[in-house]
Amino acid sequence: MRPLLLSKSVLISFSFFLVVLPQSAYCEFLAGAFSVDISPEKLPAIQNGGFLERSQNQVLDRLHARCFVLKSGEEVVAIAVVDSCMIPRDICYRAKVLVRKQTGIPVNRILIASTHTHTAPSVMNLCLGTNSDPSYERFLPGKLAEGIANAYANLEPARMGVAVVDAPKHTHCRRWLKHPDKYANDPFGEKTVRAIMHPGYQNAEFIGPAGPVDTGLSLFSIQSADGKRSIGLIANYSMHYFGTRGGFSADYYGKFSSLMENKIATTDSAKAPFVAAMSQGTSGDLQWMNYGQPRKKDYSIDVYSAELAEIAFNAYQKIQYETGEPKLAMAETMLVFNRRLPSKERVSWANELNTKRGDRRPKSRPEVYAEQVAWFVEYPQEEIILQVLRVGDLAITAIPNEVYGITGLKLKAQSPFKATFNMGLANGAAGYIPPPEQHFLGGYTTWPARTAGLETDAEPKIVDSLLGLMEKLSGQKRKPLTVDFYNDQQRKAIKQAKADDNNRANRGLKD
Repeated sequence: MRPLLLSKSVLISFSFFLVVLPQSAYCEFLAGAFSVDISPEKLPAIQNGGFLERSQNQVLDRLHARCFVLKSGEEVVAIAVVDSCMIPRDICYRAKVLVRKQTGIPVNRILIASTHTHTAPSVMNLCLGTNSDPSYERFLPGKLAEGIANAYANLEPARMGVAVVDAPKHTHCRRWLKHPDKYANDPFGEKTVRAIMHPGYQNAEFIGPAGPVDTGLSLFSIQSADGKRSIGLIANYSMHYFGTRGGFSADYYGKFSSLMENKIATTDSAKAPFVAAMSQGTSGDLQWMNYGQPRKKDYSIDVYSAELAEIAFNAYQKIQYETGEPKLAMAETMLVFNRRLPSKERVSWANELNTKRGDRRPKSRPEVYAEQVAWFVEYPQEEIILQVLRVGDLAITAIPNEVYGITGLKLKAQSPFKATFNMGLANGAAGYIPPPEQHFLGGYTTWPARTAGLETDAEPKIVDSLLGLMEKLSGQKRKPLTVDFYNDQQRKAIKQAKADDNNRANRGLKD
């Protein structure tokens, strides 16, 4: 039996409502989807995604929050995949409170994840040298709530299916090991850089990738219960971003989503439109470029998106859907981490630069990191939210910000579920979170900033907590980790960096 649907006018008229389901529907799996336009209404607006603050005065393509609601019995869960670079925890919470008021969905049953487009309006202060755009920050939480509330209003009997395929040609490690004779200085004037992002194509100063790659492309598909119409699709892939210039853009995530919608959507105008979303995986050290090969000629974001969409569509067509009512559950926990606090010498260095800069925004990398030092002193700890969503035999983890590909591989290898994918930049923006051994290699993702500041042991604690949540939801123990994902070259570089006690100050250690 179909649930009672609320019209848009009713949705707007009431600040609190609950979709009333017929009694017989409580034994069904229900799903709804909705895509809301979150493009900035006021231009110019501040854009983040780079080291320095900049503004844009045009929208190249529309930005969206693609929202999904799942319901089974008394359990209801919402997911929003948002065309944003990163959304801090307090902004996510504002949106979740609005959703709870409008739908009754508990705050701890809502997952909000950024795609990580680097061409979206900023809602985060000290996103390196960029501050939040005040107007857009006020605008975004209400739009996210609107999208989720409409997805909730679109609930209908559904079925779900999962596909996982390997897509190794479209994501690669972008963090490369420097040749021992070519170690470089960090922004603080110390020669600590033994691995760095974006080395350039076939650059002789670099000897190889610093870590492994998670190349899995995962698809979570939702159809009407009779299988005649597609409701929604959440894809997940560990690729950082492709990048555009000159205005606001949803990046390849938006292009991929539109392509999948065009390939899959039905023409039944009486039903809610089909919604596809590409979510960010574990790509802190990954990107589309293969720096071990020559640069591709005439390779565009459109070509990339079309290639990946074709791989996804071929996998989508082979999905086997579950019959009956898949188990739906979510678990959440909060962890508190210390930040890697600066030494007295670094505080003095930062104070001198900050005094010279005055009230203007930073215009160089040293100025960016000097501003971050002052913020660290004021905010020495970070609270992060971790979630695991279970839908049938699929587990979806939610991790704040950018863990490395190896973290995703470890979670997938140890998960007790048949299929697992990891949504990064979810429920907050805690910065790059490298595994402990990568901190010894130095480089951009280890330089203390709001976008890279947690204690060096944060990553294994996050992995352990997420696996614990999976154990709770599955009733099964995690699998043992039997694979060392590093190769010999990577292990050798890490071993030497540890022996040299490299990157000591950036690891938060005092002399």
